[in-house]
Amino acid sequence: MTDEQKTAPTGSKARQLLGMKGAAAETNVWKIRLQLMKPITWIPLIWGVVCGAASSGGYVWGFEDLLKAFTCMLLSGPIMTGYTQTLNDYYDREIDAINEPYRPIPSGAISIPQVKAQILILLFGGFGLAAFLDAWSGHEFPMIMLITVVGSFIAYIYSAPPLKLKQNGWLGNYALGASYITLPWCAGHALFGTLNWTIVWLTLFYSLAGLGIAIVNDFKSVEGDRQLGLKSLPVMFGVEKSAWICVLMIDIFQAGVAAYLIFIHQNLYATILLLFIIPQITFQDMYFLRDPLKNDVKYQASAQPFLVLGMLVAGLALGHSALV
Repeated sequence: MTDEQKTAPTGSKARQLLGMKGAAAETNVWKIRLQLMKPITWIPLIWGVVCGAASSGGYVWGFEDLLKAFTCMLLSGPIMTGYTQTLNDYYDREIDAINEPYRPIPSGAISIPQVKAQILILLFGGFGLAAFLDAWSGHEFPMIMLITVVGSFIAYIYSAPPLKLKQNGWLGNYALGASYITLPWCAGHALFGTLNWTIVWLTLFYSLAGLGIAIVNDFKSVEGDRQLGLKSLPVMFGVEKSAWICVLMIDIFQAGVAAYLIFIHQNLYATILLLFIIPQITFQDMYFLRDPLKNDVKYQASAQPFLVLGMLVAGLALGHSALV
């Protein structure tokens, strides 16, 4: 391994801490553990809890509900997403040795037993926090625990053999999209209301837009995926076609949710959601479609806020409807 592979670009300490590509070498064990948990990936899960609380129609602005929501965000973001990302890094150590050799496991900055311990602590810590939230909310059926168990199972089959869903571009990315949208949304909804099949199916539909988000992450590892025979969409269809698949999935299914809001007579919210697609398409054309390998970070920073704001709009619309 060359010196260039071992070290990351200058000024990349923040990337190291957040768990982003282009990280610098690190020796502090706690910063290394944090990098494995990839804090940058917690944000969509935390936001999903907010959307679920909005769609429940039962969230009340007060100290207790705010504390409940914060605890659920802690469960969905740092703990369960941290578990998922650490597990993924453990099973991706061979491909990371090709794509990102400076990451903690392939670089040898942290030992395999330490990684396994972190996975187990986060997993069982998540189960404990889920049980606490169910008790706090007075659930007769442990719905938060069920969502947490389902999420941990999806995380395992996504990363680990023999299924390793991430080897299949469609199944893997949809599993990731559902984990980013459906699971935290359902958790936030169940925390403040009664989870129903309308919410489950609608968020599963919305997760097809999340599939488009998940594809973005495949472009940075196309070289290693190809070498190891992983069937990511950029490997199967090429970079240009996959970029189009990515943006169309996001725009079409977001518009589909807007159409559903019109169907349930939430016309104002539907209009706002449709308006969010316009700047989203603009940034897709400016950055991602022109060079998805170079502009993936710019694209995520500029276009994806309109998708996540649209999710909140949809949540508020559902909370104001008669469906919850």
